[in-house]
Amino acid sequence: MRKQHIYVDTSVIGGCEDEEYSEDSLALWEYFRKGSYMQVLSEHTLRELGGAPAKVRGRIEDVPQVNQIVLPDSDEADSLAQAYLDRGIVGPGSRADALHVALATVGGADVIVSWNFKHVVNLGRIRLFNAVNLEQGYGLIEIRTPREVLIDE
Repeated sequence: MRKQHIYVDTSVIGGCEDEEYSEDSLALWEYFRKGSYMQVLSEHTLRELGGAPAKVRGRIEDVPQVNQIVLPDSDEADSLAQAYLDRGIVGPGSRADALHVALATVGGADVIVSWNFKHVVNLGRIRLFNAVNLEQGYGLIEIRTPREVLIDE
């Protein structure tokens, strides 16, 4: 059985060092380390981390590479992100957020996790992202917080 492929945006990586979000972010990281889930990152995420503190950037190295997938930039994802912007799901200043959703969708992730409640984990926006995905010939993408994907043991 295929492991869940979970796309992680930058807010979750930073959340490992944030008092409000660290418990759930670090619990998810443990699942990635153990190989219970596949961690899906993107070149876009890695670029965003470029200016982050070393401790935050180092979180990527905590997960064995065998449990990671890094999605490349692509014209296909850029086009889908632009479709989100054209529909007004997020404004031009939030193109980076739209690109995370597009990369996860185009990359075939099962779910994208985020702590960005304004632009990503927002019921109205999730519905609109998925409406555009369907219009553009893609499947639905689950968008959740890390807490929502933790395995009940």
